[in-house]
Amino acid sequence: MAAVEDDESDLDEVLHAVGPRLRTLRQQRGATLTELSESTGISISTLSRLESGQRRPTLELLLPLARAHQVSLDELVDAPPTGDPRVRLRSFQHHGSTYIQLSRRPGGLHAFKQIIPPEFPGTEPDPRTHEGYDWIYVLSGRLRLVLGEHDVILTPGEVAEFDTRVPHWFANPDPEPVELLCLFGPQGERLHVRARPTRPA
Repeated sequence: MAAVEDDESDLDEVLHAVGPRLRTLRQQRGATLTELSESTGISISTLSRLESGQRRPTLELLLPLARAHQVSLDELVDAPPTGDPRVRLRSFQHHGSTYIQLSRRPGGLHAFKQIIPPEFPGTEPDPRTHEGYDWIYVLSGRLRLVLGEHDVILTPGEVAEFDTRVPHWFANPDPEPVELLCLFGPQGERLHVRARPTRPA
């Protein structure tokens, strides 16, 4: 009986933290309750009660809110308390590679660590395109990058930056994993690299 009560107490604590998190996410996006109501179909009064903790969040309410704030559902209900700077690293698989998300900012640039398994994908290049802008830094191993007419091997410490509307394809040609740091953003949102200023003579 005590275990059940503890579980319910933990659940209440998690759900209670959702309200402040929803308010923080909305404010980070610069959205009003009216705008959020129009994009989710949830009434303004319900959104206000959710953010203030007066309404218990349900799956039917959280799913459209997670989509609107561009976060996963587990991030919405199990993220660190508001103001906690620590990032809980979670890995996921996508097209044969392992990704670890390093940022939680909704919209804008996203940071990932990507691990490509040995000799993957083991097929002929099949370049694809999509909207966005990509920046990759090789941490370890060697990465084969086919970008437009270019076919190059990147080694640890090397960087590539490109518009993802250019046909591109990644591969690991070696018998060891390759690890990358990836920054991906919407089309047109480029990185700005500032060189160290030269010292006056």
